[in-house]
Amino acid sequence: MLQRSKLISFFLAVGLGAITQPALGQAIAPRTLKLDSKQLEQTGLVLFKEAVYLSQFQQVEPALARVKLATQLAPKYADAWALLGGLYLNQKQVDDGIQALEKSRSLNAKNAGVHFSLGAAYFGQGKYDQAAQLLTTGLELKPKVPEALFDLGNTYYKMGKFKPAIKQYEKALDVNEKFWPAINNIGLVHYEKGNVGRAIKQWETAIAIDEKSGEPKLALAVAKYIKGDKKEGLTLAKSALELDGRYGKVSFLEENLWGERLIADTEKVFATPEIQTALSELDVESDDGTAETPAEEGSESP
Repeated sequence: MLQRSKLISFFLAVGLGAITQPALGQAIAPRTLKLDSKQLEQTGLVLFKEAVYLSQFQQVEPALARVKLATQLAPKYADAWALLGGLYLNQKQVDDGIQALEKSRSLNAKNAGVHFSLGAAYFGQGKYDQAAQLLTTGLELKPKVPEALFDLGNTYYKMGKFKPAIKQYEKALDVNEKFWPAINNIGLVHYEKGNVGRAIKQWETAIAIDEKSGEPKLALAVAKYIKGDKKEGLTLAKSALELDGRYGKVSFLEENLWGERLIADTEKVFATPEIQTALSELDVESDDGTAETPAEEGSESP
């Protein structure tokens, strides 16, 4: 019944009208329905607008259904493919998302947002060369997008290109001086380079902008602890974990681009009785779903 209702609604939408049911015994002469391609395309654009509206209210499933049909009815409409790709990525269907975004890019290579989304998607797959190329192209079209500059900085960071990474983070800050994630990640770069003092300054600046951000506070805690100020380090660490318990898991730190040096030092902090108690009270589980157990100081990241 549902499929039948959708079919009838579709024919009505494209202007074909209701289909009269034949009387019993009536012979049916075969005929071909002539579909108006312009009318179908117009219907596709209407569905696209509905999908945009629904996606703005986080109604992903109905938005996805509409925009899928929109791309079939208006296959040359680049924005519909772009929205479809974005919704697929939202649903963690990365391959489908990339395919739709690439289709959109082939129809309109001037949409910076499509390049940015593709760059982020390829970054998530570890394809950093492709990510860097797409993000760079997008920034040539629209240069003052702090989030895209930040993504390009992250890409260079993962490629081990620390100077270009910092340059992109600084460009993001030129556009928005309050964009603390860029400040935070400059700290990550400095820490991996062994410049702990510079990293500390970056994290203190990030905290001054957003005192409720758990990441720079935990990073600062680790740096303070390693520098010898163990009491302040542990106090800061407990405060950071209370703000956001997700940072009590090494896998989450890795997702947020914490490098090997910082993670190794973080494990030393996590191994202390004070932080073990804090993690237990916060009910932070280990990456395998079991309760966290103390790690030996200096142990490798899991």
